[in-house]
Amino acid sequence: MTTVTEIAPSAIVTESIESQEHWNNWPNTKGFDPEYEERTPVELQVTGKIPAYAAGTLYRTGPGKSQLQTEEGQTFHLSHWFDGLSQTHRFQIIDSGESEPTRVLYNSRFSTDELIEYVRKTGSLARLSFGQKRDPCKSIFNKVQSEFHPPTGPSGMNIGVTLSVNMPGLGPQPEGESTERWGASQGIRTLYAKTDYNGFKKLDPETLEPIGLATQESLHPELTGPLAASHARSDPKTGDMFNFNLELGRTCTYRVFGVSASTGKTTIFAAFPGTPAYLHSLLITEDYVLLCVWNSHINPLVLREKSFMDSIMPTDPSQPATWYVVDRKHGKGLVATYESPAFFCFHTINAWQEPSKEDPTKTDIVADLVRMDSTEFITSLYYDNLISSRPSAKEFAANRKNALRSTITRFRLPALPSSPSSDILKATVEWSAGKSLSPELPTMNPTRVTEKYRYVYATTSRGEATLADGIMKFDCESQESRLWSRHGHSTGEPIFVANPEGVSEDDGVLLSVILDGLSGNSYLLCLDARDLTELGRANVKGPVGFGFHGQHVPTMGMPTGDY
Repeated sequence: MTTVTEIAPSAIVTESIESQEHWNNWPNTKGFDPEYEERTPVELQVTGKIPAYAAGTLYRTGPGKSQLQTEEGQTFHLSHWFDGLSQTHRFQIIDSGESEPTRVLYNSRFSTDELIEYVRKTGSLARLSFGQKRDPCKSIFNKVQSEFHPPTGPSGMNIGVTLSVNMPGLGPQPEGESTERWGASQGIRTLYAKTDYNGFKKLDPETLEPIGLATQESLHPELTGPLAASHARSDPKTGDMFNFNLELGRTCTYRVFGVSASTGKTTIFAAFPGTPAYLHSLLITEDYVLLCVWNSHINPLVLREKSFMDSIMPTDPSQPATWYVVDRKHGKGLVATYESPAFFCFHTINAWQEPSKEDPTKTDIVADLVRMDSTEFITSLYYDNLISSRPSAKEFAANRKNALRSTITRFRLPALPSSPSSDILKATVEWSAGKSLSPELPTMNPTRVTEKYRYVYATTSRGEATLADGIMKFDCESQESRLWSRHGHSTGEPIFVANPEGVSEDDGVLLSVILDGLSGNSYLLCLDARDLTELGRANVKGPVGFGFHGQHVPTMGMPTGDY
């Protein structure tokens, strides 16, 4: 059984006297439909202390607006959280010197102005959505829609799930054969937003204005398929980026590729047929790219007329998940294929190689991820379920508490063949833990990527809210967890920033954007990653929408990695 230690409130946290009125006092409406925007940086009030080594730039992205007023006097409602009109946020954490406290500046920008204007005029999203339900008022707008062409500019594309700073292969590369991924000497040259569709949106790193579009085809002419992973993976030493491209057709083809950070050159390591699926992330080890086709299989024919979510077929527990191991260093292509029991996953955590338990002369791959039993969680993320003021939200939260649970799960792919093999091998589950906390949005110390590690940080979904209700630290060795939570405060993804002078894996801080549902405003929270005690916070003067993911670029130390 997993042991959970809860962290007591610190002296700088003010608890509401109404905290016992649990559900009525956890309002989150502003987090799902924020109107707040600061296009010019403003300084935030800081309480407590944010360590100087956390200085740098924290970017966040995710859904912004979820409803709009049309010119016809109707209210256009987005159905699914993943279709929220994206907004990007920038926190500048500034080290003012030993005698002065750390400062924080904040600016943000809605990044779909052109699309918003189109929706106001037509009452339609115009193109494929993730989960938009059919609009009963659509007939009212049919004539209007025919008079306007769908937007094609950067602010007309709703791309905002993950962010990449200085993405290899797009934009200027550093001079020479530098292996430095980024940092003070290289600076923030480019900022791109990504999604699970084959498209990138270029943002101005300072103003956050959308300024360009690109696709994976910009990296290599053969990467023409429509689907990819929002979470590319980056080598922590070289900065090389790895992802896949899925081409749909009678035969669906996966292409696994890498982009050199030093040259910008893209190499396709392997191309192979496979069952098409919605894959939000993948993994890398020191020598391999690990692509798991878990049980979120899609029907490409449905995409022609319905939403992407409609194309995702129910999880069939009789169909195994398939793991593809692709060599990324020696040109061996697809090395091995494994199968494991059926499951679904959004977010992988880490993978590494170690001597095989069965034969020390061979190599095992160990892979950790957040596992769910089925794709049911995707279908639950409609705004009607998430916005606490709506009638179905309370029932949904109870269901999350009892049924829609996730675990941190460790898989082992044993005895990797020394040369490419067509045999189907068996992957095993070593352990699963954390079900009582239902972790999601996992992160870790980026210095341990592709190595055996100990600690995972994640948000929790214990049923106290419709979405995230805490931050956890999980010890993979002891199976123990620590929990930070505050009543009425909805948590965002915790980003780990390592202490460059630290000697332990967990020496650093966590940065997370929190919505205080009782005040209606958000704040940037800084926790000690060792024990989850609060060190400080920077108070925003409005609500920051519940986002997906972020990227921290430090003034010194190790970047957070491309997750």
